[in-house]
Amino acid sequence: MKLPVIKHLTEFIAENDVDFVLETIETLEALTEVPSLKDEELDVIGELISNMYGAVEVSKLVQDGMPQKEALNTFMKRVLGSIDK
Repeated sequence: MKLPVIKHLTEFIAENDVDFVLETIETLEALTEVPSLKDEELDVIGELISNMYGAVEVSKLVQDGMPQKEALNTFMKRVLGSIDK
């Protein structure tokens, strides 16, 4: 996950609509089923999907009233905490 990408996508969601990102996630998930994709390509798609899901989560925190910077930090701490376990 890349924090600058999540931040940018969070701003996109605020300016537009979360449905754009959710539909893009669905499209990318469908692409992962293409049998001819190489592992590197699947890794890139997976990274994009995880960043988009992260942006959706951060966006929810911001909508609940948390400042964006705090929401980003809270989300990354949660991610890093789950990795450590």
